[in-house]
Amino acid sequence: MKAFLLLPCLLALLFATPGRAAATENPRALIARAATEAQPAQARQLLAAAVGRADESVAPLLDAWRRDALFLHAQADGGRVAVLLTGEKDERGAQSALRAADGQPLQDEAGRPVRLVAADLPAAEHDASLRRTMKAILDLAELAAVDPTRRARSVRNLGLAQDAEKLPVLLARESVESAPEVRRALREAIALLRLKDPREEIRVAALQELQAVSSLATSDLLARVVQEEAAAGNRLALEAARRAQQAVEWHRTKVDFAGTLFRGLSLGSILLVAALGLAITFGLMRVINMAHGELIAVGAYTTYLTQAVFGTGMTLPCFGLSVPIPGLQFSGAAREAYFIAALPASFLAAATVGLLLERGIIRFLYRRPLESLLATWGVSLVLQQAFRLIFGANNVQVSSPSYLSGNWLVGDVILGWNRVFVIGFALLIVLGMGLVLTRTSLGLLIRASMQNRTMAACLGVRTERVNALTFALGSGLAGLAGAFLSQIGNVGPSLGQGYIIDSFMVVVVGGVGSLGGTILSAFGIGGIDQVLQQYLPLVAPGLAWVPGIGGFLQNLAQDAAVFGKILVLAGIILFLQWRPAGLFAPRSRSLDE
Repeated sequence: MKAFLLLPCLLALLFATPGRAAATENPRALIARAATEAQPAQARQLLAAAVGRADESVAPLLDAWRRDALFLHAQADGGRVAVLLTGEKDERGAQSALRAADGQPLQDEAGRPVRLVAADLPAAEHDASLRRTMKAILDLAELAAVDPTRRARSVRNLGLAQDAEKLPVLLARESVESAPEVRRALREAIALLRLKDPREEIRVAALQELQAVSSLATSDLLARVVQEEAAAGNRLALEAARRAQQAVEWHRTKVDFAGTLFRGLSLGSILLVAALGLAITFGLMRVINMAHGELIAVGAYTTYLTQAVFGTGMTLPCFGLSVPIPGLQFSGAAREAYFIAALPASFLAAATVGLLLERGIIRFLYRRPLESLLATWGVSLVLQQAFRLIFGANNVQVSSPSYLSGNWLVGDVILGWNRVFVIGFALLIVLGMGLVLTRTSLGLLIRASMQNRTMAACLGVRTERVNALTFALGSGLAGLAGAFLSQIGNVGPSLGQGYIIDSFMVVVVGGVGSLGGTILSAFGIGGIDQVLQQYLPLVAPGLAWVPGIGGFLQNLAQDAAVFGKILVLAGIILFLQWRPAGLFAPRSRSLDE
């Protein structure tokens, strides 16, 4: 019975040979006439002809029919017309009526729009057989969609449903499909449907095809097939199912590893931007700025405020007072442009805080590293408490704009647009910093002042101004890192504390004052950290044999993030024992260094 119901749909959809009605009527008219048709068989044929035309109006009209939202209105000549009711109801409960055949307003004899009450109209009838036909048509209609992504999704759904009666539909579609993504989905779906074949050789060939495709979506299904073939004692099919299952698991391993590397690359990009600021303030100026993490938080909170200003505004619990922040009431693309404006705003806000810090405290502590460390540590505590008093102790959420919210799927590896943006923008910042330091007069003054401040002052360089600009530049880069972090996680008063130690490690391992070493170190530490977090839980059961501390290591490995950072820190300590100056030791003419 089901095959009979699908046959008209198959012919109309795949071979484009609709009957006379399809040649003279549009899909809306066909559905409207089918709704008024008294014979269910005739209604099914009309619906199948509508699917063959692949009109976008097919799905919503059929959905309205199934929900009893398609009504029949009696005309003066005794006939009936299918209508949809739309718009607001008036005091009688009447709504505007649209003809289902063309979507135009229904009019009376005088040409005036007609308003009808739903309760006064009979709904278009449908029985179980007709509803099954509608569902089959809706399932198959997506196969003719213009968008290849929609076609591929429909094909995958048909394959996972494993309705063997859909096999002729997919085979016919495979002969005319040209999109590579859809053709791959068709191979997978056809193989899944052939697993229902009673012949073992057909199932073996299908399993070999699934082994070649190695789709992650078939993992659970293959596990069930292994159990079924083992229970049935089919040796050839069982071996083929196990090979397909192993191929899928190996593909999953590769996808997980590629995803881990991508996350490590994005983490390394954030560390790189944050560490570039330290490479300037610590690597060049020899100032240990423990408040660098709070400068990162300044950039993140600036992004949060920019989002509110571009939207409806907000109220800050500033020092126990309700301080309103007015919004520009933007909508659409203008509102989502907040992040573009937040990037320079985050840089300037953090640079301003850094400039005030340098002018107020740091300039009195040059060449006094211990005092500068203690002073900036105190500043970090003050700033954290200020964040709590201004924004509240709880984390705040920064919504990603639509152009950073999606993802790309490359070989089953999900690449988030926000992380891709972070990676690309970090590389642009590195390029810009390299050009500033090596191709501008400001960069020349910075390098001269940092190499030998006394000699630069003798040559007329205003070293105090250069120091202030340099510290502000490094602080601004920290603010950019905070803007990036706001797109990946929540923003809170302690946001920067999770990255300050990693940033210092990046600078030290790369070589103090070395831009190239900072780049390699950032991506290396970020990648290793993510890899360890991904794979430590897998090796945790094997740590129990370690004498004395096996149980401790096994328990610690369950918290992969903590254990991963411990191993990274231990590796860095060992590395610095071998190369105390880092990957690239800075060159200097000073006899003191």
